[in-house]
Amino acid sequence: MIANSVQVAAKEILTVQNLKTYFPIRAGILQRVVAHVKAVDDVSFAIREGETFGLVGESGCGKTTTGRSVLRAVEPTGGEIHFWDRELGQVDVRKLDEARLRTFRRHTQMIFQDPYSSLNPRMTLLDIVGEPLLNNGIGGRERTDRVAKLLEMVGLRPEYIHRYPHAFSGGQRQRIGIARALALNPQLVVCDEPVSALDVSIQAQTLNLLQDLQEEFGLTYLFVAHQLNVVEHICDRVAVMYVGKLVEMAETETLFHSPLHPYTEALMGSVPRPHPRLRGERTVLEGEIANPANPPSGCYFH
Repeated sequence: MIANSVQVAAKEILTVQNLKTYFPIRAGILQRVVAHVKAVDDVSFAIREGETFGLVGESGCGKTTTGRSVLRAVEPTGGEIHFWDRELGQVDVRKLDEARLRTFRRHTQMIFQDPYSSLNPRMTLLDIVGEPLLNNGIGGRERTDRVAKLLEMVGLRPEYIHRYPHAFSGGQRQRIGIARALALNPQLVVCDEPVSALDVSIQAQTLNLLQDLQEEFGLTYLFVAHQLNVVEHICDRVAVMYVGKLVEMAETETLFHSPLHPYTEALMGSVPRPHPRLRGERTVLEGEIANPANPPSGCYFH
């Protein structure tokens, strides 16, 4: 059961209804499907244009799979995904054909968690950042100029354009990933734990960059994270996920100061507080996490 203290949004760019993404479990010589892992199970939420919507939870709760399912990087098993595309209008993402899906993907991009494995070490910055442009018919001098401008936009020098990823630090590599995500001027960006692999000193710089870019270009973020201090800093609203289901959704300030669900209370209690007076009584969770292949009836957290 989801505890919901959010009022209905006026203008929504993305609406997800009863989203399900299951992965088959196969067994035996014939590798028959004997069960399914319910990575995302009946998830519903909406994101307003221009906001940062946070999706938080423990590792393995299904938050990254939710982000990938929204973009159809992973094919959902069921549910509806409605997106307001500036070219196509209101679309049901799951029903898009290849041509319309290509248009949709120009307007929805992803920033990946690992700034090392997400960049091809054999490609220069021109090739990495310019690949989306090349795939959409933009090449030659125009592509080079646009890549140089994108690098400058994320705080990198345009003269780095012919260098390879090994020449850059983790924070700089993530900026390259951000530049690539912005190459086609997207409306929605799924940020999959974009700062979790970075040093603390670099995290704030990257978050500030994301906020500046959002303000400049009117971007909408689906921000997937497990670092609650980061979510509290950058997100307008937050949904809490537990074993494939949303258990609570609220405005950020409300969620962090007045959580309704016991799992959310436990998560908030795990946030480190620098001053002893700010440290409330911690909720210690007992028992095992529910099995997504064989979840219990009712609320998975009971």
